Amino acid sequence: MHYKTIDYLINKLNINKKVIDLCISTEDEVQQQFTKINEIREFNQYKVLRSMQKNRLSDIHFNYSTGYGYGDIGRETIDKVYADVFEAEDALVRPHIVSGTHALSLCLYGVLRPGDEMLAVTGKPYDTLDNIIGIEKVLPGSLKELGVTYSQVDLTTEGKINYNEITKKINNKTKLVLIQRSTGYSWRPSLSLEDIEYTIKFIKIINPKIVCMVDNCYGEFIDFKEPTEVGADIIAGSLIKNPGGGIAPTGGYVAGKKHLVEMAAGRLIAPGIGKECGATLGANRLFFQGLFLAPHVVSEALKGAVFCSRLFEKLGYEVNPEYTSRRSDIIQAVKFGSREALIAFCQGIQKGSPVDSFVSPEPWDMPGYNDQVIMAAGGFVQGSSIELSADAPLRPPYIAYLQGGLTFDHAKIGIIFAVQNLISSTGLNI
Repeated sequence: MHYKTIDYLINKLNINKKVIDLCISTEDEVQQQFTKINEIREFNQYKVLRSMQKNRLSDIHFNYSTGYGYGDIGRETIDKVYADVFEAEDALVRPHIVSGTHALSLCLYGVLRPGDEMLAVTGKPYDTLDNIIGIEKVLPGSLKELGVTYSQVDLTTEGKINYNEITKKINNKTKLVLIQRSTGYSWRPSLSLEDIEYTIKFIKIINPKIVCMVDNCYGEFIDFKEPTEVGADIIAGSLIKNPGGGIAPTGGYVAGKKHLVEMAAGRLIAPGIGKECGATLGANRLFFQGLFLAPHVVSEALKGAVFCSRLFEKLGYEVNPEYTSRRSDIIQAVKFGSREALIAFCQGIQKGSPVDSFVSPEPWDMPGYNDQVIMAAGGFVQGSSIELSADAPLRPPYIAYLQGGLTFDHAKIGIIFAVQNLISSTGLNI
């Protein structure tokens, strides 16, 4: 770090010199991990570039469509580009998909029918799927209310997939198996692509007709391959996470086998219309440009996560994953052990944001969650978790989940603000 930068942090941003020194030493220690991240970034950048060249991307594909959106060649081309990037038969990329949860629900409602069973093999899914599935409440329109049953295989105590239990749980009603790649609000390693590939092969041996679906949120461009390249039948994610590159203002995607993507499209719009309709309202250029930037932006977010992991490990906190671990999502979890420290961390991240830095987030009853949630999210796109953000359910052992950062520099200063806020709010000693 240049002496002018150090002087600026101290005199303009009021950062403690001890915090700066700790961060400088931490950044030196993680350079080997940064080199590995750069190798994956470069590969994925060329992969995205080739897919755009192959599909002859031109500025005509950035045109604005309204109304029904018939004949929107930009919409048709973004589907083809995504299908190529994920090496899938087809893809559905739309601004009408409002979140990762929405994208996942399109797959579930599109594929499952009354009498079918859904099996989650990575434990309880992310909290926002609870009400969709009907795990704790049977809301109107939930899968359970529609006659779809649900079963679950918890991970082992080591955080591994329990194949013996999968064998016991699969039955003649099992239609779809859900594999959640990222940790969600849990304390476990994210699933590697090798884990995903082995699990899919294991399930297909039992019954090749079972649809293997991967929740790919937070996992795009983390590795040299995507789940559809190792056997996943269908995957889904959000454009305000990794693949939107911080540029996409909204949207989500589904990719996989053609007939399954068509089922999801039928659920999004209407059977018989599916992918053929839907105005893009000028979003196409942002989707293309965001995808082009995504490999680089994801690598910057990963560097921020690695830096955070090592720094908080040095501060005495339990972290998951450790900074030397192989990663399969952008999420970094830090276990604080107290409500006060968790809130102080999230409020510190907010102070380091470019937008709403003056706002102090508080826990609230967020729609779709069964616990109060605190969210630090001072991004240019509301709720964008490829931009630096941190969130957590307010429940023991009070784990914060950090993700994103359009640049490593911003991720680093946000984390510095979080440490500084912990010092002033909780008396953290460094």
